Amino acid sequence: MLTTHPFDDDHLKEECGIVGIYGVEEAATHCALGLHALQHRGQEAAGIVAYGEDGFNAHRAMGHVADNFAQASIMGKLTGQAAIGHVRYSTTGENSLRNVQPLYGDLHFGGFALGHNGNLTNAQMIRQELVKRGSMFQSTSDTEVILHLMATHLRGNVIDRLINALHQVEGAYSLICIAQDMVIGVRDSLGVRPLVLGKRGDGWILASETCALDIMGAEFVRDVEAGELIILDKRGVTSMKPFSPAPKRFCVFEYIYFARPDSVMEGKSIYDARKRIGAELAKESPAPADVVIPVPDSGVPAALGYASASGIPFEYGIIRNHYVGRTFIEPTDQIRHLGVKLKHNANRAHVEGKRIVLVDDSIVRGTTSKKIVEMMRNAGATEVHMRISSPPTAHPCFYGIDTPSRQKLLAAKYSVQEMAEFIGADSLAFISIDGLYRAMGHPGRDDKRPQFCDACFTGDYPTALTDHEGGMVAGQLSLLAQPA
Repeated sequence: MLTTHPFDDDHLKEECGIVGIYGVEEAATHCALGLHALQHRGQEAAGIVAYGEDGFNAHRAMGHVADNFAQASIMGKLTGQAAIGHVRYSTTGENSLRNVQPLYGDLHFGGFALGHNGNLTNAQMIRQELVKRGSMFQSTSDTEVILHLMATHLRGNVIDRLINALHQVEGAYSLICIAQDMVIGVRDSLGVRPLVLGKRGDGWILASETCALDIMGAEFVRDVEAGELIILDKRGVTSMKPFSPAPKRFCVFEYIYFARPDSVMEGKSIYDARKRIGAELAKESPAPADVVIPVPDSGVPAALGYASASGIPFEYGIIRNHYVGRTFIEPTDQIRHLGVKLKHNANRAHVEGKRIVLVDDSIVRGTTSKKIVEMMRNAGATEVHMRISSPPTAHPCFYGIDTPSRQKLLAAKYSVQEMAEFIGADSLAFISIDGLYRAMGHPGRDDKRPQFCDACFTGDYPTALTDHEGGMVAGQLSLLAQPA
């Protein structure tokens, strides 16, 4: 089939989105609303597990939230005042129904389900050991190892077993869990992946982003801290810190691309952060141009910042059609090249005869940027200068982002000038790593104690990666070839 996401196919893929609700009437319905707000984080599949008077009930399906949780017949079965939900883009494990989360198990202490945003970097090693000891896995997801570690730990209550399991895993995780009459949220000690706490009436909500709270009419309370475990139950909110403290390494790509622009993360507006990144990019890499044009939709805030700082007018030179599905027609070779216009088209009136600055968030393989530059030239642009609001993506991510192998990353193979020639631009520039940190409110990157996880730019991985290259330690993996 002909993809109708020709500009999206070359972006780094979203990770996952999670929601947990306790003490709210029709919790599953509110959970579906929250997942709808987080649809950008995972579009392959969605699932909800609810707990009420009749115990646990679940529904999981491939596809979008709106396609699977709009029917009264489905939502009517998901009863109770507690529910958790998950939208998925597969970073580990195949794209199939058996991997759709939340994953559920009947354990010694009762029913338990969990949804995971992130990636465990020693899951393969743990899985092999568990299988040797008799465990039978039902999915290929790294998340399932947590369930098995809890099931095989024979002491303590549900919280004790969860903590014990998490002490054995490496990598990045934000988890939402549901047990009998409680919802649990937890972030890894580095705080790589996001998680926020909200309140609605007398109930409580956990979610990947604040935009999920907004759609439910909930009040943002605070970010769940790195290494914090939160229990939502009849007593309210209980917080504990069961893991050794570590320097925080929040994923900086959340600010660049992944999060919705109307969300707030770690005290920073995503929209404002992207505008600041664009302004810093304009200071570092000015271009002789007549108009600044964003690559929709992710490039818009950075382009606004670039235009404001440079004094060059901002225009929508590319128009996006929001009403085309993921696939549209079975193409012939003669019309395959027209596929790009199914979703994006040049706004010729603001392109023709002009020198333009194109602002986008990243270059991965380079195929997308090449199409965009060609589109602008065909629309009559006299010069095309490409500006990217992230540093060159030269290393794969192992913490929950689906990244191509290193040999497929354009920045791992070519210099910036060679990349410009490949995509056909008159000039190409990326924001520097120090410029990115300045835009985020820091003097620059402290190489000894960086404030963010920026491994996809620097190769500085903040954890051991046991499942990759024989468990080499953090900071030694810049030449790794395969992503998680």
